[in-house]
Amino acid sequence: MVVLNRIYTRTGDQGTTALATGERREKFDLRVSAFGTVDEANCAIGLARLHTAAEDPHLDAMLGRIQNDLFDLGAELATPDTGEKLSWEPLRIVGAQVDRIEREIDELNGGLEPLRSFVLPGGTPGAANLHLARTITRRAERMMVELARLPGEVVADPALRYMNRLSDFLFVASRHLNKRASGDVLWVPGQNR
Repeated sequence: MVVLNRIYTRTGDQGTTALATGERREKFDLRVSAFGTVDEANCAIGLARLHTAAEDPHLDAMLGRIQNDLFDLGAELATPDTGEKLSWEPLRIVGAQVDRIEREIDELNGGLEPLRSFVLPGGTPGAANLHLARTITRRAERMMVELARLPGEVVADPALRYMNRLSDFLFVASRHLNKRASGDVLWVPGQNR
């Protein structure tokens, strides 16, 4: 259980932050940047949910589960797997979470027409916010992949797969919302020449 009775601690005033293990890292450390960007993606999904709650309650429930998963992922990234025994069981993204998001992608995509052009970010307010969340998710994924390539840093495969699927989910979800309204905003190559 998390208990936060004091919001500021002053421990980060010198430019470091604590991981869940107690280890301190620079605030610009790639691991810290990765879980911070996962949090940013979660916030963008929260903005989208201001619209999806009314536009599509079923999709909104999916997004609620994803937001919870992203907190799990943030906890995983904040608790590096160093091989050392911890006094608690750290949260880790598991294959079942990846499987669920794949099923939900298939469900939403099943009602969509195949794409004949690239889609411009936009459409309904909910869809536009999902596109923003998608781009932030891609940035978080790139950071996680880069982190996983560094010596001594571990990012588990299910976490990487989850983030890859999440950007796909957000793309399909934005198309799903736009279908319910006026449709996708399509790219017209060279339109303004």
